[in-house]
Amino acid sequence: MKNIVFLFCVSILFLACGEEKQMAFTSVKATAIHHDSISIRAIVLDSNELWFAGSNGKFGAIELLTTKKFRGRINKDSLHPEFRSIAKTKDAVFLLSVANPGLLYKISNDRKVVELVYEENNEKVFYDSMQFLDNQFGVAMGDPVGNCLNIIVTKDGGNSWQKIPCTSLPKVEEGEAAFAASNSNVVLRNNKIFIVSGGKKSRCFVSEDSGVTWNVYETPIVQGKTMTGIFTADFYDENIGFIAGGDYENQENNSDNKAITNDGGKTWKLVGQNTGFGYASCVQFVPNSKGKALVCVGGTGLHYSSDSGKTWLKMLDDKDLYTLRFKNDSVAYAAGKNRVVELKFGR
Repeated sequence: MKNIVFLFCVSILFLACGEEKQMAFTSVKATAIHHDSISIRAIVLDSNELWFAGSNGKFGAIELLTTKKFRGRINKDSLHPEFRSIAKTKDAVFLLSVANPGLLYKISNDRKVVELVYEENNEKVFYDSMQFLDNQFGVAMGDPVGNCLNIIVTKDGGNSWQKIPCTSLPKVEEGEAAFAASNSNVVLRNNKIFIVSGGKKSRCFVSEDSGVTWNVYETPIVQGKTMTGIFTADFYDENIGFIAGGDYENQENNSDNKAITNDGGKTWKLVGQNTGFGYASCVQFVPNSKGKALVCVGGTGLHYSSDSGKTWLKMLDDKDLYTLRFKNDSVAYAAGKNRVVELKFGR
């Protein structure tokens, strides 16, 4: 009997510890770790280092333990590209510019070699987002050049990139494009690729075989105007995903701007109607939250949800944070207008 009671008490203790770990955030402390005259919409974390890319050709890296910084700047002829996409493999960092010409650079880990690995010249070129699944396979997407989204892939670690032809992709609707708000239009989970669009049509494009075949699914996010739709997406795993956005020209409107999927993007359900944030620039799942906890930054501040987006707590009024990535389940980094900040969440 004593053994049974002991085991029961130990079980209760473990359950209590588990519940404590899943307790909701109640506060956040924001500390600026980098200042510069730069608009940053793309960051990537690698161990204890944060890389960023932004406007006017600027990019850099911050050692998170020492805050030691490296700053670089790229120019092509007289052009200083605007970078809104960044990705990292074990060997290099990749920066992708937005407008014509589309320029994709590979930067060695020691920062000594900067190589242009892809260039696209077309007046309609506008790349929005880029992600790597592992050290070999990566995807970048942009606004339509023809009658499909502009998607390029690499299978050799970013040394070469190939365009997926429109004959292999779903056709876009009139006025359908994407937003380069926070490098979160593309999400890769195992063999699945998720891509979200915005504008007059706002949908979710899904490939379950690394880009060979595609399906496209409707979403209930507000759409119909040039500056409406999905601005950001994240997937906790292959099934649980969250999209957010809204109307950039009416940033206080918090209806029809957030939705969740539990079936890998096939169907979406609006959540948090008329509550929480308005226009969203970036949304991310909190690690180890079982897909329940989310943090969003955008035009109405930083908001947090612990119940899959049903309700939201405003934690910061800061409207100038554009992108966000988590280091672990209580520390994240955000960037935006002229700075990078560390966010420490408290329970």
